[in-house]
Amino acid sequence: MQKLFLTLLLFTSIVVSAQDKTYQPEKEKINNLIHTKLKVDFNFQESQLNGEAWITLTPHFYPTNKVVLDAKSFEIKEVKINKNKTNYSYENNLLTIDLDKIYNKNEAYTVYVKYIAKPEEVKQKGSAAINDAKGLYFINPLGEDPTKPTQIWTQGETESNSCWFPTIDAPNQKTTQEIYITVPDKFLTLSNGLLINQTKHKNNTRTDYWKMDKKHAPYLVFIGVGEFSVVKDSWNNLAVDYYVESDYENVAQEIFGHTPEMMTFFSELTDISYPWDKYSQIVVRDYVSGAMENTTAVVHGEDAQQKKGQLIDHNVWEGTIAHELFHHWFGDLVTTESWANLTVNESFATYSVYLWYEYKYGKDEAAAHLSEDIEVYLQSQSEDKDLVRFYYEDKEHMFDPVSYHKGSAILHMLRDYLGDDAFFASFNHYLTKHKFGTAEAHDLRLAFEEVSGKDLNWFFNQWYFGNGHIRLNATYDYNIINSTVTVNLNQLGKTFKFPLSIDIYNEKGVERHDVWIDKKQNSFTFPFTKKNQPKLINIDAKHNLLAEITDKKTLEQYMFQFNNAPHYLDRKIALEAIVKEQQTSKEAYNTVIKAFNDPFYKIRLLALENVDLFQKHTKKDAIEKIEQIANNDKKTLVQAEAINVLGKLIDPIYKPVFIKGMKSESFSVIGKSLVSLYQIDKQLALENLEAIDEAIKSQIPDAITNIYINEKDKTKLPFIAKHVLKGMFLSQNPRTQQLYSEAFKWIAESDSKEAIQNITDDFVILGKQYKKYNFDKMAVNMLNQLVAAQQNSTNNNKKDLMVILKTGIAELIE
Repeated sequence: MQKLFLTLLLFTSIVVSAQDKTYQPEKEKINNLIHTKLKVDFNFQESQLNGEAWITLTPHFYPTNKVVLDAKSFEIKEVKINKNKTNYSYENNLLTIDLDKIYNKNEAYTVYVKYIAKPEEVKQKGSAAINDAKGLYFINPLGEDPTKPTQIWTQGETESNSCWFPTIDAPNQKTTQEIYITVPDKFLTLSNGLLINQTKHKNNTRTDYWKMDKKHAPYLVFIGVGEFSVVKDSWNNLAVDYYVESDYENVAQEIFGHTPEMMTFFSELTDISYPWDKYSQIVVRDYVSGAMENTTAVVHGEDAQQKKGQLIDHNVWEGTIAHELFHHWFGDLVTTESWANLTVNESFATYSVYLWYEYKYGKDEAAAHLSEDIEVYLQSQSEDKDLVRFYYEDKEHMFDPVSYHKGSAILHMLRDYLGDDAFFASFNHYLTKHKFGTAEAHDLRLAFEEVSGKDLNWFFNQWYFGNGHIRLNATYDYNIINSTVTVNLNQLGKTFKFPLSIDIYNEKGVERHDVWIDKKQNSFTFPFTKKNQPKLINIDAKHNLLAEITDKKTLEQYMFQFNNAPHYLDRKIALEAIVKEQQTSKEAYNTVIKAFNDPFYKIRLLALENVDLFQKHTKKDAIEKIEQIANNDKKTLVQAEAINVLGKLIDPIYKPVFIKGMKSESFSVIGKSLVSLYQIDKQLALENLEAIDEAIKSQIPDAITNIYINEKDKTKLPFIAKHVLKGMFLSQNPRTQQLYSEAFKWIAESDSKEAIQNITDDFVILGKQYKKYNFDKMAVNMLNQLVAAQQNSTNNNKKDLMVILKTGIAELIE
């Protein structure tokens, strides 16, 4: 499952306590699932499922005369063993069934259960990453909300599929399955495996029969129901389908179209051809997480559906698409045996995005992605959490940046240590050895050891069964008499052992020194000649370590690093230092301008975002370059930022650039052009704003809010209110945060009932969604601020407005 951790972390610094003291083992196997057969239909009026289940099992090892099934918030109608009624008890969401005799290992029996599943009565809680745990979700079941389609979908991870069918709900179980789904004939269905047949009934319903012949874990079972457009694709004669709302049918191929190429890439990478019978992806409303790797039936949240103007800028969902697909090897084909070992699933899926970007877009794109993932981990304040955690309070706490982002970074370090050939050969060995079964981190270690011949206990004990990361301080001692430089490396906090690459640059070029760090303090001395004194010493030159490294460089060294060191992070880190010196150093300013030509767009963006056109140095040439970028850069995000920079000059000469930008297909270019045009011709900008399609307006809220605030147009407050919270809490841009903070204050004092209702609704939705991060408490606090603002206002309708606000507060604290 893919989670949007950075978004969550920006809400609050409060995180779950690290190493809770309850040992959490793999679930004991008393009985094993063999096969699951379900017949289901739906009570839309009550948001309930009517079900019949035939569960075939066998004792794991010891003889038994009982079986216990997870069945959360069911009404049990009938239970049979091998077609005969039997005694059972049902309490604490467990269905305990007396078997008709003592069964021995490999002796199969079938349990039949007729039941009603009542997901609205489920009491278990979700997590910060999976914000609800009802298992079965009815979206707008009665069609009362004209803005939403009617849908039904399921979400099984971690142990929520037992909210809609009886099973042994544990990741160390595997089952084949067949599901008969009866729905109104207007709806499509989707489930795991293949659609075998469809049977229409006289009452305008239809039964779809889905069958899955290969074993997978119970949490991966899925059903989806609704009205979708199905865009068909294929890979090696297998069906690859994209289920989207009809408004997105014409762009579904642009959103998901790389899927077949990804399937080829991952098949070749693992040397295991995609192992399932089809691959479908479905986008649903009000999903409780980012996406989920249900075997052959991946579900995505509605943010996957993007307009063409967004996709031109950047398909923000491409990484998620890769993540969920790679789970079909790591997670679905081989599954973690316990939630303590969750990283065995999630680190590989997270790292797959790096691998895909490296293959498809090059090393810079991959390096930028990995550095952003590492930053998510560093911001999470999770340094005291082990990667594999056998001690935790709740399994839901395992879904965090440690299991995902840190785990991915650790795989990257292991890849560097072993080399690509051994690293990827180990993928194949691990997957082949455990296919259609389960495994843990120790199995992973053994696979890498068996392939490489290296002992890796030191690596796994340090990174998988330990916590923290490398903190390294570097200093340099130059001995001019002996012509040597000593690199002093001091580890802060825990002491790790690891290989380290040091690049030393001089007039002749660069020399790579690979050293081994294993102490708190390590020193290495390297010779140089008087003619070839070091111009730069680059620590962790390959940037493969999960590490925070500090050293002191001069401006001259940073400029040399920007111009000579090859890695994306070399240029990024150097440029971040250089932009601070533009006022005092012409060379620094010229280096920023040079960065406009960098082959990687994120470096060009960084330069544009930080260029200082109001310093004392000549800026004519720089502005000409920025204008060229605004018109011609191949990346629309870079074009948009160049337009934004020109807009700050408030010079009418660039009006044609902004007018041209308003005609772009790119939403980012339109937004920046609109704001820039407003700086020099308010009337024309407002005329253009009114002509923009409402669907586009919702995609450029920052630009529009900026103008509405400046115009002090109260009639636009409802629009602004719909976007304030995301602007304040989800944006990483300080200027955007400030903009929406001003908007929040304006709404707080206003008499707009619609705006107050919109912002209250958002607080309630986000407060409940991110309750694990205490955003509900923050929401209550901010709603109370709105109540206070209304109390002190002279608004004639302030009592009505306070009722709306207090109703929202009551929903959050109930």
